[in-house]
Amino acid sequence: MDEAQFQQFYPLVFSWIQQTVADHAGRARPVASAHFPRLPSYFQPATLASARFVAVAATPTPPLSELGLDQFSDFENIAAAGITYLDTIFVLESLVDDESLFFHELVHVIQWGILRPERFLLAYAEGLEQKGYRQSPLEAMAYAAGDLFQSQSRPFAVEEWVETRLEMAP
Repeated sequence: MDEAQFQQFYPLVFSWIQQTVADHAGRARPVASAHFPRLPSYFQPATLASARFVAVAATPTPPLSELGLDQFSDFENIAAAGITYLDTIFVLESLVDDESLFFHELVHVIQWGILRPERFLLAYAEGLEQKGYRQSPLEAMAYAAGDLFQSQSRPFAVEEWVETRLEMAP
């Protein structure tokens, strides 16, 4: 996706994201209210208080193919356990107790916050197009952090960890 194509579709995709978050805002709860035992050792209290989550039957994805972005049909059809837009995590109802899933999605909340929406969506789209879902840089970062979390490693400041890696990215 070149810059002109991105600029053409960005307002449509971002509008869909804003509307989706707004449509679910009444049911969104702060992540802190889930009382996960380990997350407070990794994330700042402000992150856990401001990040929100919504339990859903199916994670929402933008209608990318309908917009003419057929190159993202694999992503659009992925059966994700969770997905994050801005500061809101959408998680499958059956996985609301999965602390590792929330950890992964909180990494995305931080990425959204640091990069801001336009840069995040551009980086995410480029990563999907060039490397596929699992190897895209923003996903690879979230999975790497999640691996550290799951391996019972010593707690680390995730916000700083993400910021450092985003600064080092090309």
